[in-house]
Amino acid sequence: MDIQEHAFSFSCKGSWLYGVSSLPSEATSRGVLIVVGGPQYRVGSHRQFTLLARDLAAHGVPVMRFDYRGMGDSEGDTRNFEEITDDLYCAIDQFFEKVQSLKELVIWGLCDAASAALFYAHQDRRVTGLVLLNPWVRTDEGIAKARLKHYYLDRFFEPEFWNKILRGNFNIIKSVQSFSRNVSTALLSRNENSVTKNEKATNESCSSSLLPKRMMEGLTRFEGKVLFITSGNDITAREFTDLVKASPEWQKLLKSSNVKHSNIPEADHTFSQKKWRDQISTWTREWVQSW
Repeated sequence: MDIQEHAFSFSCKGSWLYGVSSLPSEATSRGVLIVVGGPQYRVGSHRQFTLLARDLAAHGVPVMRFDYRGMGDSEGDTRNFEEITDDLYCAIDQFFEKVQSLKELVIWGLCDAASAALFYAHQDRRVTGLVLLNPWVRTDEGIAKARLKHYYLDRFFEPEFWNKILRGNFNIIKSVQSFSRNVSTALLSRNENSVTKNEKATNESCSSSLLPKRMMEGLTRFEGKVLFITSGNDITAREFTDLVKASPEWQKLLKSSNVKHSNIPEADHTFSQKKWRDQISTWTREWVQSW
């Protein structure tokens, strides 16, 4: 199917944002909004967002990708994933304005963009689906446990690890210090019993420890469909899957009829190989067109 791509700008809270639409000649009524995550812009790592948008559009799905304020070509102060609610709302307005056939859309996000999508989706009835790749649920305790469980243990059984030691290319002191810090963090008690309610509320108001809870609340409140995609060779994905395994509440949510979870065991965080990117594109396309 023939597609047309258009670069454009739109306003959000006094700043100009820049995006690109990939539109098929015959567009479906359900589109996909690709949201950037981390320090990158609308092209994506390894051009993944560009390639994904073109593949979806070639199969009839209209797509928009954009830089939110402070990212890529867009104006405004630098902001993190918890501060882009207005950007998402303005982008969706623009998407619906450009594609008259659009009735609903799916937000597609990698890493902290997946987290931002979970925060936002339940607030906008135009959003009926989410594709969330390697969601960012980072806490000090979570990453320490993930490193101990997956990084150090895996390295212990790698031949290259022992070869480095035998060649004298391994910094034992630095590694022991790093290992000790992760053990200390993983075992550190939050001392909840010794903190007053007022102190606890003050400390938690801006604490990253609440991130998994807030994401779970967002998923609970969202009434649409959700596709989780994780990488097997990525510490961020493993932190998320470890969180799910340790939480009956998360397990219940992921077993819901409107939630699907797929995994690519060998893939890294950004799906750097073509075969992985192609798999992501296929899964996204088939899922978006399945309901």
